[in-house]
Amino acid sequence: MSVAADSLSHAGPWTTADVEALPENGNRHEILTPGVLTVSPSPGTKHQRAARRLANVLEAAANAAGADVEVIEAINVRHPDERLTIPDIAVVDRAAAGKDPTYFAPEDLLLVVEIVSPGSKPADRAIKPDLYAESEIPWYWRLELDPKPCLHVQRLGGGSYEQVAACLGDTEHAIKGPFPCTFDPADLTRQAVR
Repeated sequence: MSVAADSLSHAGPWTTADVEALPENGNRHEILTPGVLTVSPSPGTKHQRAARRLANVLEAAANAAGADVEVIEAINVRHPDERLTIPDIAVVDRAAAGKDPTYFAPEDLLLVVEIVSPGSKPADRAIKPDLYAESEIPWYWRLELDPKPCLHVQRLGGGSYEQVAACLGDTEHAIKGPFPCTFDPADLTRQAVR
């Protein structure tokens, strides 16, 4: 049975157990609103290139800072009220990652990164930041790819995220948190030159 057929024949609110029972097909299955399944196709090449490169930048910065964390792409994060997100990149506590969990708890995360695709704009700009803030994840970064790469660096404060930097592409930026790193957001999406 296809995911579309599974989704249409599902009765009642969706739970993380229901999502776990779906066949793997390359789509991302999230529950951003309690009981409501959100299905997204695999991201495009530009998105995936940016995710890999930004994960590499974060990993190098975390290692240089001596942070006891691991940088992982596309993990499952279980939030209160049976909500489930799959951030593009997450910086997680090394001890929690060492247990190889199927789901991470929000308290295991230091930073989540979402890379905005055409179909994910409402979720990445409004729904997920509110959910991540409610779950008390200290840092949220959002990478906009179009029309020019721009990284929005946000830190949790007073129950919501406060923007501490907007880093537009074609300029190298020094970002201070959660650990220092310097890079040009445009370099995240450029195709490598041979």
